Amino acid sequence: MKEIRPFLKATFVCLLTAYSISVNAQPEKPNIVLILIDDMGFRDVGFNGSDFYQTPNINALAKEGMIFTNAYAAAGNCAPSRACLISGQYTPRHGIYAVGSTKRCPVNKMRLQPIPNKQDLNPAIYTIAEAMRDGGYRTGMYGKWHLGKTAETSPKGQGFEVVDTFDPPSDAEFASTKDPKGIYRITSGASKFMEDNKDRPFFLYVAHHATHMMIQANDDMYAKFKGKAGEYQTNEKYAAMNGQVDDGVGKLLQKIKDLGIEKNTLVIFTTDNGGLPQSPQNPLRGFKGMYYEGGIRVPFIAKWPGKIQAGSVNNTPVINLDLFPTFLDAGNIKKPVDKILDGESIKPLFAGSEKLKRDAIFWHFPGYLDNSNPGSRDKEFRTRPVTTLRKGNWKLLLYHEEWALDGGRSKMMTNNSLELYNLKDDISEKKNLASVNTAKRDELLADLLAKLSFTGGKIPTTRNPLFGKVLTPEQIKKAKEEAGNSEND
Repeated sequence: MKEIRPFLKATFVCLLTAYSISVNAQPEKPNIVLILIDDMGFRDVGFNGSDFYQTPNINALAKEGMIFTNAYAAAGNCAPSRACLISGQYTPRHGIYAVGSTKRCPVNKMRLQPIPNKQDLNPAIYTIAEAMRDGGYRTGMYGKWHLGKTAETSPKGQGFEVVDTFDPPSDAEFASTKDPKGIYRITSGASKFMEDNKDRPFFLYVAHHATHMMIQANDDMYAKFKGKAGEYQTNEKYAAMNGQVDDGVGKLLQKIKDLGIEKNTLVIFTTDNGGLPQSPQNPLRGFKGMYYEGGIRVPFIAKWPGKIQAGSVNNTPVINLDLFPTFLDAGNIKKPVDKILDGESIKPLFAGSEKLKRDAIFWHFPGYLDNSNPGSRDKEFRTRPVTTLRKGNWKLLLYHEEWALDGGRSKMMTNNSLELYNLKDDISEKKNLASVNTAKRDELLADLLAKLSFTGGKIPTTRNPLFGKVLTPEQIKKAKEEAGNSEND
C-alpha cells in the first residue's frame, strides 16, 4: 500500500498539471463591443478634425486605441451598410441597396429601370451574431436594426439573444424628454447586458439612432453649443446632438472600466455611412447616399488593451465588411466552410501591420437616390446607378446609365461614364483623371468588372419608359409610393 501511494500522488499531480495546461491553453475569447453611430460623418469627431463639435469621450477612446484613417462603410446609406456589416457580404449578395426603394423620384429623370431592392436581410444568411453565438458568445443588440421586422428577420431571428430595439420619440414628444434619440436608453440597456454577462464572453452591438434626422438633443446640450460655430460646421443643434452621442459613448466606456473587464474587451467605434448635409465634411466631397468620400468614408477606432498600441494610427483601407472575419479571428472561432465572407480580418493591423492580402474594395449601387446635395454629380439625384472601386490610392466610379445605354467601353470617354481620382493628391475628388491616366483607368475598370462578376452584381440595362415624359398626377403619386418615405435616407 505504501508503494502505491507515491504512484497515486504522482498520477494526481500529473493530472492536475495536465488540467492546468489545458485550462491555460483555452482559446482566448475577449469580449467584443461594437458601437455603431448613425449618420456620423468622417469629420464629425474631434480626432478627425471637426472644427466645431466637441467629442471628448470619443477622442479619449482614439487616444487609447488605434485610429483608422481610411475606413469605409460598405454602402452610402443605412440599411445596405448594416446588411453588409451583419452578413459580412457585399451588396449584390444580399440585395439590399437602399432604404425602401432604388427607384427614388423624380422617376422621369431616370434613364434606366434600377435593380429592384430588398428591404429585409434574408434569414438564410448566416450572420455575425449567429457566428458569435455559436462560437460561445452571449450576444446582445441595443438600438437601431433596420433589416426586418418579422420574427425571422428581427435581431432575435438573426442571432442576437438579448435585444432592445425601438423608434426614438417623435418631434412632438421631444419637449417632454431629455433623451429624444434614445441615447441613454440604449446606453443603459447595453450597460446592464455587460454587467449581467461580465463573467463570460459576450458580443454586444450598440447601434445608436443618432445622429440621424431629426436633429434633436436635450436642452442642456443645446445651451452648451448655442451661439457657437466653426468655419465649416455651423449647425448648433447638430453639434448638440453629436455631443449627446459622445456623452452616451463615454458612459458606456466608463461602465466597461467599472466592471473590470477593460483589458479583455475589444471595442470598435464606427458609423454606418457618411455625414448629413447639415454637417459639412470638408475637404471630403458629398454626403450620405453618395459614393464620393463624404458619403462612405467614416470614423473608425479599435481599442484592445495589450493587443493594440494606444495612440496608434493605421492608414490601410478597411471596410465594415471586415468586422465579421475580425471578430471570428479575435474570438478564435472557425468560419463555416460554406459561409462566404467578402471582408478580411484586420487583426494583423492591430499588431502594427500596414497591409492586408486584398488589393481593392468595392461598392455596388444599381439605383437612384433623391435629394441632390452639394457634391452630387447632378441636380436631380444624390447619386445615379454607380459601381465604385478603391485600389491603393486610386478610386474609380463607373456610372451605369452612359455605360449601359451608349455602347459601353467603346464610348466611355465621350459619355463621361467613368471618373478616376487619386485620393492621395485629390481627397476632394475634384480632378477626374479618367482621360489622363488611361492605363490606371483600364486597370481599375478590369478589377471592378471582375468584382461585379465575382459577387453576382448586375448593372441595370432596361430603359425607363417614363424618362423625359411629363408625368400625370397619378404617375407622380405612384412613384412616391414606390419610393416610400425616403427623407434623408
